[in-house]
Amino acid sequence: MVGYDHKRRQFLQYAAFGTVAAALPGFVLAEGGQINSAPSAAFKPDVELEITARIAEIPIMPGAHTSVFKYHGKLLKGPKVAMKTLPGYLGPILNFAQGQKVRIFFYNQLPEPSVMHWHGMHVPQKMDGHPMYAISQGERYVYEFEVKNPAGTNWYHSHTHEMTATQVYRGLAGLITITDEQEQKLGLPSGEYDIPIVIQDRRFTAGNQLQYLYGMRERMVGFLGDTILINGQANSTIPVKTRAYRLRILNGSNSRIYKLGWEDGTPLIAIGSDGGLLERPETYPYIMLAPAERVELWVDFSGRKPGSDLALRSLEFHGALPHMGGGMQRGRGGMRRGMGGMGMMSGGLSQDEALPLVKFHIAGKVSDSPRLPETLVRMRSLTEQDVSNPDRPVPIVISMQHMAPQLNDRSFEMHEVMDSEKIPVNTIQKIRITNDHGSMGGGMGGMRGGGMGMMMSMAHPIHLHGQQFKILSRTLQDQGGGDGYATVRDGFIGSGWKDTVLVMPGEEVEIIKPFEDYTGLFLYHCHNLEHEDMGMMRNFYVG
Repeated sequence: MVGYDHKRRQFLQYAAFGTVAAALPGFVLAEGGQINSAPSAAFKPDVELEITARIAEIPIMPGAHTSVFKYHGKLLKGPKVAMKTLPGYLGPILNFAQGQKVRIFFYNQLPEPSVMHWHGMHVPQKMDGHPMYAISQGERYVYEFEVKNPAGTNWYHSHTHEMTATQVYRGLAGLITITDEQEQKLGLPSGEYDIPIVIQDRRFTAGNQLQYLYGMRERMVGFLGDTILINGQANSTIPVKTRAYRLRILNGSNSRIYKLGWEDGTPLIAIGSDGGLLERPETYPYIMLAPAERVELWVDFSGRKPGSDLALRSLEFHGALPHMGGGMQRGRGGMRRGMGGMGMMSGGLSQDEALPLVKFHIAGKVSDSPRLPETLVRMRSLTEQDVSNPDRPVPIVISMQHMAPQLNDRSFEMHEVMDSEKIPVNTIQKIRITNDHGSMGGGMGGMRGGGMGMMMSMAHPIHLHGQQFKILSRTLQDQGGGDGYATVRDGFIGSGWKDTVLVMPGEEVEIIKPFEDYTGLFLYHCHNLEHEDMGMMRNFYVG
């Protein structure tokens, strides 16, 4: 039945392209939703991979194996370092170099449609993983693109319409690393001293099977699990030596936000963000990491005693979830008391409480270690002087009215584009993202001004496909009567290139984003995956 429904959906999609083509000049059917099932003879790949999505039984917790969706990889052509298999359910790490041409044969052997998105990568529309390109069980999609991104850490994951949350939750995700000439000259920690850390929260049944809850709470605030996994493993301890390391950290959770901090209060040194290395190292007391965001840390274990441990934690913070007004308790612990566990499953972990993530065990002593470079990479400079629309920023207004997560008062339609979402190609645009302080009216009886006054404004990680962007400014317009912003504001990385930005309640974020090289439909959406699947996603048409 799933296959029939998907075929019918594909037919309706193709039927809709005539309307899309008429409304959007340049949107050609050949560049639309037709499945790219054959490789191009004109494309000469340096790296050729095969990735198959299928059901697998993987050991995660002690005892019974866990049924997951898993990306299995095979290197067909290219250097051996291009693919590294990890234990557990995550897909292989794909290691690319800037300028390489990559071809990936994606085979779907799952009993439901799926599509792969190359998160953070600057690729054409047909290669980006728009849900209109989802393929059914037994079908193949061929991705071909040149790696234009600079050195950094990206990732790939499922992006299937209304199934992204469940498919990523069941395992369809993996890391991408990119290197370039600038990075190679820096002498950063490499090999065993370059450690990937994918943070995810999950919930398991007594029989070790993944449990996905999707009640009203999860629809409103997103799924929150009660078990933290690092690289697909619980209770993770990583052995290290007394020297410097490069940690590539990805928040691969569906909706959980992390406030990264060392247990002993040691500051964090960031050397990279979503879009690659920073111009110079930056020191933070803690770092906020929303779903889909990445950060690269320089961590020097020199001087620490062999046999000792150092834990990376998510520190307590506030203000990311809806709060109760009208005399109900707010502030510290107010969510758990005032909302009866809103944002926290029964017996689970709430969004804002402190929790351990991963432990580093000082297992060996060495005498040599690289030094932290004073400067890292030269970066393209963009200012408001470069934008095409300085006085008319492209709006992205986040709202949660009537329990309907929306952007610009609209829910997702596969090919729909408003006038404000039409972007001239090869322009640089100023975009203003506003987290609207709306109430949950209608569906809950329109409680604004009543005794309850349940405000549905919450933090949202907004992800824009296509090229990376830079943050121009963050402004808190309305704090909503709480002091939560003070617990997170010092942890936002404001420099460097980004593809995802956490927008707090009452906050306005202005960004500057190039729309270069490629035309077509490119998504922007909330990376709280439950919100995305509920329709908090829209298209830009670049043409």
